[in-house]
Amino acid sequence: MQLTVNGQRREVTHPDEMLVWVLRDELGLTGTHYGCGIGACGSCTVLIGGQVTRACLTPASAAAGREVTTVEGLARGERLHPVQQAFLENPLQCGWCLPGHLMSAAALLERTTDPTPAQIEEAAGINLCRCGGYNSIRRAVARAAELKRGGL
Repeated sequence: MQLTVNGQRREVTHPDEMLVWVLRDELGLTGTHYGCGIGACGSCTVLIGGQVTRACLTPASAAAGREVTTVEGLARGERLHPVQQAFLENPLQCGWCLPGHLMSAAALLERTTDPTPAQIEEAAGINLCRCGGYNSIRRAVARAAELKRGGL
């Protein structure tokens, strides 16, 4: 089976495995983290067809024919995505949850370029941060929106 991941067609030999393991073990894309394994923490979040998806609960076969975007796929060459730049400016303590927050924020900014604090809270709230970095996360998402509106 083939998947399109970060704009590239990739051959997958274990389509019945959960997407997180196919991405990490088969395709070597280790930016997607495995956390709780029950979809609660969000560290495995990727985008499938632009939709926030828990890779620990999704068989790779479910992504066939749709674009999968991982945290590795956000930057364009050397140019960081606005959410990557914003989280560099507002770092988290350990960063384990970071891929999930980046992907959720990227999806939010695709839906709206000027999110309200409530929209940021809702988007960020689907992921857990074991270090309690929620204030930094909210600042980073708001900053990412500013950067995106400014053309970064």
